[in-house]
Amino acid sequence: MLLCLRIENFALIDQLELDFGAGLNVLTGETGAGKSIILDAIDAVLGGKVSSRVIRTGTSRAMVEATFTTNPPLAAWLTEQEIDLIDDNSVVISREITVSTSNIRSRSRVNGVLVNRQIMGGLRDRLVEITAQGQTVQVGQSAQVRDWLDMYGGDALIQQRQHIATAFNAYQQAHTNLEKRRTSERERLQQLDLLTYQVQELSTANLSDPLELEQLQQERERLNHVVDLQQMSYKIYQALYQTEDETLAVSDLLGDSETTLNDMVEYDRQLQPLLDLVRDAQTAITEVARQINTYGESLEADPQRLEEVEERIRELKQICRKYGPSLTEAIAYSEKIQAELAALNDSEQSIESLEQQEKVCFEKLTQSCQKLTQLRKKTGATLESRLIAELKPLAMEKVKFQVEILPIVPTSAGADKITFMFSPNPGEPLQPLTEIASGGEMSRFLLALKACFNQADAAATLVFDEIDVGVSGRVAQAIAEKLHQLSQSHQVLCVTHQPLVAAMADKHFRVDKQTVTQGKGKKSNNGNSEQRTVVRVTNLDDLTTRREELAQLAGGKSASDAIAFAESLLTQAANHRQGQRN
Repeated sequence: MLLCLRIENFALIDQLELDFGAGLNVLTGETGAGKSIILDAIDAVLGGKVSSRVIRTGTSRAMVEATFTTNPPLAAWLTEQEIDLIDDNSVVISREITVSTSNIRSRSRVNGVLVNRQIMGGLRDRLVEITAQGQTVQVGQSAQVRDWLDMYGGDALIQQRQHIATAFNAYQQAHTNLEKRRTSERERLQQLDLLTYQVQELSTANLSDPLELEQLQQERERLNHVVDLQQMSYKIYQALYQTEDETLAVSDLLGDSETTLNDMVEYDRQLQPLLDLVRDAQTAITEVARQINTYGESLEADPQRLEEVEERIRELKQICRKYGPSLTEAIAYSEKIQAELAALNDSEQSIESLEQQEKVCFEKLTQSCQKLTQLRKKTGATLESRLIAELKPLAMEKVKFQVEILPIVPTSAGADKITFMFSPNPGEPLQPLTEIASGGEMSRFLLALKACFNQADAAATLVFDEIDVGVSGRVAQAIAEKLHQLSQSHQVLCVTHQPLVAAMADKHFRVDKQTVTQGKGKKSNNGNSEQRTVVRVTNLDDLTTRREELAQLAGGKSASDAIAFAESLLTQAANHRQGQRN
């Protein structure tokens, strides 16, 4: 329940503090007096949209603070949000709005804790619900009507909607996976073709040894210079071992040196190591000569092998240009794309399996939607009976009402398009409520709808903004009684122009505009004292002031018949309340 509302520099309000009570709280006043500004302030403090226009002219900061009583569910929710409770079992919500030359900023706090918009939205739903004749747009929105019907249906519908939301998310994920696979299939096939070609080309090249190209290049050099190598081998052999002229070969010279050193050792044993070295050299030179002679004799021209080597070198160089630049890197790339090709060919899920998965998820979603549709039809039939019963006392005895449920493509909220169909007059066909209801009929419909949701409403405070516009007489009395009925289980705040409604109030406030001098000694540009318009609210807590306000609402403050009418309204309201208590 809203206990107190404190407003500073909000629109035409400079300073205002209102203490509300349980039951029916009524705000009355002339058109344009500022009643809606107070409701706008309630909306703003609970996270509603604001603009720079809400800040009082001449100031840069507005503030609204609302104090509510708590209840166990609300207290538990606040604890979940890590917001400490206040000792006096209340919750204080404040919103500060500041404006600069470039932007507008606002900060919301709950029990002193700075909170975000999401928390404010959750808190608003638990505290206040505002109903206005302007909700005609909402009544015409299938989503809003659907939410109202589901709220009326209670836990069974809400839980089924949660099942559908889960099933819908699963279907959406399966559908997304399938579409992604379909979208990427062309790219996958193109990549598959490319990798298949590359793997085949590299496999045909039979790459295994990263040194193969270097070895082939060396073999090509040898095959290209066979004659030169033969000649040079024979030349080395002659120089080391056997010459064809009188020149001594190296082995001959070493043999002579060995003979001489052998003689010298006979006289000096210290030369023995040198003799050993010469003998070793002689042996080595002989072995070199033998091997180089064998090498030279083994050489022979092989044009076919040379052509094979040249062809292999060209192939490997081509491979390196495409996949290298080195043969080592080409081999590594070959191994890499073989793994990629295997992954493409052996995907976790084929399109067929994804299609099957999507089909299964859609079938589950459809089944859940069908169950929800049946629950909605049952709930709709109950709401039809209840709403007609609520409308009949509001001078709509012949009204017809139907909850039309038509199939649509499944969504996260089901597969139903829901429309409120309405016929206020006998013999007239049912039509969408927003297309046929007059302003007065819409007011009564919204009030009756709220009465139907009386037990389902989580909010403890219900706000009605001129819900009785366009009605009078017996209908206004019926609306007054309906508002009083709601006030037995909820705190009700109501802006009204109807004396019949105002008379039923448990607490009555008069809203009016006054012109005041702004600031002591302050002058305007023309030298005169600055005059400002402000909104003032008076708590009509005595019988005389209430009677005068009701008389003015009825059509004349000083007329004796208006005063008498006002007295009769107060008596009638008192009798009605007494009858309700009995």
